[in-house]
Amino acid sequence: MEPFSIKGTRDPGARISLRPESPDDEPFLFEVYASTREEELALTNWDTRMRKAFLDMQFAAMRRGYAGMFPAGEFLIICRDDLRVGRLVLDRTGEVLRVVDLALLPAHRNQGIGTMLMRQICDEAARIGKPVGLSVLKNNRAIAWYQRLGFTKTGYGGIYEEMEWRMRG
Repeated sequence: MEPFSIKGTRDPGARISLRPESPDDEPFLFEVYASTREEELALTNWDTRMRKAFLDMQFAAMRRGYAGMFPAGEFLIICRDDLRVGRLVLDRTGEVLRVVDLALLPAHRNQGIGTMLMRQICDEAARIGKPVGLSVLKNNRAIAWYQRLGFTKTGYGGIYEEMEWRMRG
């Protein structure tokens, strides 16, 4: 994907770009991952040490799982200008263009970055004649966002909702 500008609420001239992950990104990737689990961990009575141990274990499992399930996947860093703001894991190898993971740091959410990325992915899928597929945790508020982008629920996989976007018409 080429860099693009967004009309965000804070910085309408920002340039959003993607680049491949590198080993130096590991601490940043952990930070992004941990930020996605904050609400869940707030419901526990775990101390800081226990939360860190849980996050370390889950982060390592996620990284191994994604690498094993999507060996040809693209593991990308989302940048706003020169600042790392999130991650995207995309798999183009199957019959479905799969969005494996899309996560932004909290300070960069709700500014149009994710929406623009998803629209670009859907535009690419339309050009190559594939649907876009993804899984999202049941009851996650992101489901409503995906539905606004034109995704529909297609099934259930344990604790996940399966969703798909197809070109209309």
